[in-house]
Amino acid sequence: MFDCDVLVIGGGIVGLSTAYALTRAAPGTRVTVLEKEHALARHQTGRNSGVIHSGIYYRPGSLKAKFAVEGAAEMVKFCAEWDIPHEVTGKIIVATAREELPRLHALVQRGRENGIPVRELGPAQISEYEPRVRGLAAIHVGTTGICDYGAVSERLAEASGARILYGAEVTVIDRRAWGVAVRTADGRVVRAKVLVNCAGLHCDRIARLAGDDPGMRIVPFRGEYYELADPSLVRGLVYPVPDPAFPFLGVHLTRGIDGGVHIGPNAVPALAKEGYGWSVVRPRELGATLAWPGSWAIARAHWRYGAGEMHRSLSKRAFTEAVRRLLPVVEESDLRRAAPGVRAQAVLRDGTLVDDFLFREAPRTVHVLNAPSPAATASLPIGREVAARALARL
Repeated sequence: MFDCDVLVIGGGIVGLSTAYALTRAAPGTRVTVLEKEHALARHQTGRNSGVIHSGIYYRPGSLKAKFAVEGAAEMVKFCAEWDIPHEVTGKIIVATAREELPRLHALVQRGRENGIPVRELGPAQISEYEPRVRGLAAIHVGTTGICDYGAVSERLAEASGARILYGAEVTVIDRRAWGVAVRTADGRVVRAKVLVNCAGLHCDRIARLAGDDPGMRIVPFRGEYYELADPSLVRGLVYPVPDPAFPFLGVHLTRGIDGGVHIGPNAVPALAKEGYGWSVVRPRELGATLAWPGSWAIARAHWRYGAGEMHRSLSKRAFTEAVRRLLPVVEESDLRRAAPGVRAQAVLRDGTLVDDFLFREAPRTVHVLNAPSPAATASLPIGREVAARALARL
């Protein structure tokens, strides 16, 4: 009667780590993964900066803090075991204005509470790490690294032994007392005992298809990147001091595993769930975003911040000026456009930006409703958490 025991929707790193954890925790469990694209990790997983985050930013006691610290160590180990390119590089977080100094000192305390070794730096010590970077003060976080999350996803899929169906966009979910039946756009029907929703940018739609009210909506934010024409200007990873009012880390410099240096991302509203450019508009998805009261609450509360991000999106000169706060030697001509990404940000009805990983359970169903950065870093412990919830429902 059943085609599998657990059906996972979404072939990004969270869905694949869940499949991997399921078969590790309960050998013999039959797992199927539905992926609407024709390859794995096509969206958030394959379009991020490839950073293995330390966990320094996240509120002590939160799932993000716990899973990022655990996940960073596990990701390095996983990459080493599977011969996936990676490096523990460390990074510096730089204060460039006096008003940022209290926030920088707060990060030091937060890092220590989360069990992360942090070294405080003065201007001369900044130059020891990054000769061309300027700042009033900084901190060095040694456990940050870089890797290829696309390659990690491929290995998780392989090691899980799950059956993966490509081109399988979910259009109908029929949940009954006996289990769940899912129909895809090409007419396939898959029956399972338990459904796991790891659909990322589309997780709210999948929750509603299952008959559940997720109490949130995914509001997509596009992150635009440039790359340095001369990557020798930056040795490693350089971040600004983040504003705690927003879930975004600001424009930063990241030397990737390929040796290139990416700059970004900014954060601008996307006009579609997969809106990787201003020309990509999907009226139904945009209408759903505009109909959600939380979207308007965000706009009212943070319009100044949003206007600045829009300006940097539309003006290369403005983007360059943001970069010059950290790297004064950079010129407009040093920046080349790179592939953008879209962040799936869960927003509550009152406009609250959900700042932690968010899981919800329903009959025969587990929903992952908020898993933005550092979800790739934290994917192995996230997968175990979701797998445990799913196995409890078999």
